[in-house]
Amino acid sequence: MAHDLNGRVAIVTGGSDGIGLATAALLARRGAHVVICGRRQDALDSARARIEGEGGSVEAVQLDVTDFDAFTALIERVAEERGRLDMLVNNAMSVHYAPIGKLTLDHWRKDFAVNAEAVFIGTKAAMKVMGEAGKGSIVNISSTTGIRAMANYASYSASKAALIQFTAVAAMEGARKGVRVNAIVPGQVQTTATEDFARTAPEIAAKTADAIPMGRGGQPEELAEAIVFMLSDAASYITGVALPVDGGKAAQLYIPS
Repeated sequence: MAHDLNGRVAIVTGGSDGIGLATAALLARRGAHVVICGRRQDALDSARARIEGEGGSVEAVQLDVTDFDAFTALIERVAEERGRLDMLVNNAMSVHYAPIGKLTLDHWRKDFAVNAEAVFIGTKAAMKVMGEAGKGSIVNISSTTGIRAMANYASYSASKAALIQFTAVAAMEGARKGVRVNAIVPGQVQTTATEDFARTAPEIAAKTADAIPMGRGGQPEELAEAIVFMLSDAASYITGVALPVDGGKAAQLYIPS
C-alpha cells in the first residue's frame, strides 16, 4: 500500500512539539521508525513517551540543528545503524517578530541559520545517503509568510522564502537519483509557538485567524497528514512542489474592509 511505511526510517527535526510531533507520531503509526530531535530534553522525553504509548518505534535526540556538524553526524549515524534513511522532515524553526527598524542582525542570522542553513545541511547529508540507495523523500516546512509578505516578519519571511527556492533546486538535483524534495507551506497552525504569540499580540493573532478563508487556524495533525502524504509512495511522482496547507490563505486576494 502506498501509505504503508513499515520498516522505513525517518528523521524529524523540531519533533518534540506542534507540527513536528504530530508528523512523527503519524509516521510511527504508519509503521516507520522515527528519530525526533529538538533542543529541550523535557519536551523530547514527553514526545517519546507519547509515541511509545501509541506503540510506535522512536528515538529522541537532543540536538540544535545549527550545530551543523552534529546534525550531519546524526543523519549519518541513523543511516548507518538502521541500514537506511528513507525520510527527512526539516521542521525546526526560528522566528523573530519585529519591524525592520528594530530587527537586529543577530535576529536575522538566527532565523536564517535555523530556517535555511540547517535545511541545506540536513538536505545535503540526507541526499547523499538517499542518492546512494536510489530512493528517499525530504519535506521542508516553510510558511505562508515565505510566499506572501507580512509586516514585522522580515527575517522569518525571507528565510522561509529561501527555503522554498532551495527545495526546488534540491528537487531538480535529486530527481534522477530517486530522491524527492518538496515543501509544505503552513498558514496559522495551533502550536505552542502560535499560542505564545497570541498571548503577546492577541489582537494581531485574532485578526490573522479571522482573515483565513476557512475562518480558523489549522491543527498540527492536519499538517502532518499532508507531510506524510508527501513522504509516502502515494506522492511518488511529486517533487519540487511548495504545497500550501493554510485554509486558503495563500490563494486569497487581501482587500481591507
